[in-house]
Amino acid sequence: MAKAPKKHDFKPWPQGTRTHFGVPTTDRDFPDWHVTPGTYIAGREHLDDLDMVAIAMEEKWGRDRLRLLVDRELRERFDRQRYKTNQAIWKGNLQDVLREADRMMKAWRALDRAAEAAGAHLLAPEVWETVTPDGTVVAVVRNDVDARLVVAQGRHVEVYTMTEVGRLLANYPTLAAVKASFPGAQVERVSGPPRDPLDAIPDSKAHIDDPMPF
Repeated sequence: MAKAPKKHDFKPWPQGTRTHFGVPTTDRDFPDWHVTPGTYIAGREHLDDLDMVAIAMEEKWGRDRLRLLVDRELRERFDRQRYKTNQAIWKGNLQDVLREADRMMKAWRALDRAAEAAGAHLLAPEVWETVTPDGTVVAVVRNDVDARLVVAQGRHVEVYTMTEVGRLLANYPTLAAVKASFPGAQVERVSGPPRDPLDAIPDSKAHIDDPMPF
């Protein structure tokens, strides 16, 4: 007669033991919501919902564009919430992650409503297409924002931005020389979109100075 399997009763670790996914550790370089598999999964579910909202907004308005379509006050509130969400993800506990992820989703939707109310235009990609000798459809677009919109349409095309075209030409100097119409012309200055203020902040360890109203 086979013996019944031995029971392994779980005994909690001593109070104050630091764990990572339930395993004791002396490493403190991870957030509290990673303490057990259960807390990690719960937090990750909320962050997945947040990611889907952010992706939907970027597909609708373009990458890094929506925050620039609203007034300065709302944009600042949005950026402050982004900071607090990053802070919860990197340094917070589970309740921090759940709270800030929910607020971040509300912040995205607030920007979406404000942009629509202001009559902002949805971004339509400007695309030039050609077909290579082997039948491949190639799309050339202005920038990464247009590239994302073309890819999101689900068409089977190879997408190149103008920056990538420039790099390709740099690797084919003979072709570039033949096509050069204005030898000696120089670009004095290139203006890009406004910089993301969070890019200048090295991390999210410090507390932000006021509560977020979302």
